[in-house]
Amino acid sequence: MAENNQVATTGQTGLAKLKSILSAPSVVEQFQNALAENKNLFIASIIDLYNGDKSLQECNPTAIVQECLKAAVLDLPINRALGFAYVVVYKNKVKRTDPQTGRTIEVKEPTPTFIPGYKGYIQLAMRTGKYRTINADVVYEGELRTANRLSGEVCLDGQKKSDKIIGYFCYFELLNGYSKTLYMSVEDMAAYAKRYAPGIKFKKEVTVADLIKKANSGIVSNTVGWEGNFNDMALKTVIRRLLSKYGYLSIKMQSALGHDTEAENRAIAARNDTLQLADAQPLNLDASEVPYEEVVNEETGEVTEQPKEAPVTEEAPKEPNY
Repeated sequence: MAENNQVATTGQTGLAKLKSILSAPSVVEQFQNALAENKNLFIASIIDLYNGDKSLQECNPTAIVQECLKAAVLDLPINRALGFAYVVVYKNKVKRTDPQTGRTIEVKEPTPTFIPGYKGYIQLAMRTGKYRTINADVVYEGELRTANRLSGEVCLDGQKKSDKIIGYFCYFELLNGYSKTLYMSVEDMAAYAKRYAPGIKFKKEVTVADLIKKANSGIVSNTVGWEGNFNDMALKTVIRRLLSKYGYLSIKMQSALGHDTEAENRAIAARNDTLQLADAQPLNLDASEVPYEEVVNEETGEVTEQPKEAPVTEEAPKEPNY
């Protein structure tokens, strides 16, 4: 396989290669242009991220640096604990040249992918200088009083009755006085995620009811996504939907939205590649394992052995094509 696709077989070798790439003058210059005096701190955070993520250690270090550079251009830290941006891994098909035959082949490779977090969107919005305020949070039982569908106004000044989360909101006001609010109930959010999120919409074992439970489970996983941290993804969803439709979008905010869409496409591609591999599994045509039964010819009385007929089964329903 080509050298530019070579990945480390051990963490030490991969780390050495990553550090070598990060110290290359052309790479340092790109981080310098994006972050100025903060470049060294950001480069150190890339190394920390790599050391703490086994899935990233399977990736091409060059690809990791390219994805981290996207976060650097947006000036968003990639420390997962901060929630501004993430680099996750999908397994996607890529075309490579077979060194033995010289032919182009398709192989599955771990693909690092930059994804902005919900705090990243808020940060980018405030940097535009166009927003007087922007806020997004969970809504607890008792806090929601009214929601006017016609005007879009939502009243959340009710008294909190419990720690049960019933929904999510995003609100912004521009300096010119224009304001807008979006509220989504937990049920609506779970249904939205099940229908549109690439990571779960094809998983039959993940139901809307399961997602609703995650909203109030209190469990926060290190995994990025709806199954790992439902509430953070829900907040990101209300922010994205509101800002992309009604908010002021700077070039960097548009870039962040584009990176999010790219990440979703990679997730869909990884899922489709997995399905194709599963469908391509060879059939078992070993005749020695086929069950036989004795069949008597009613006219001649001759007894012969014939393959036993398999019971008729109903075809599994196809998943909806959203």
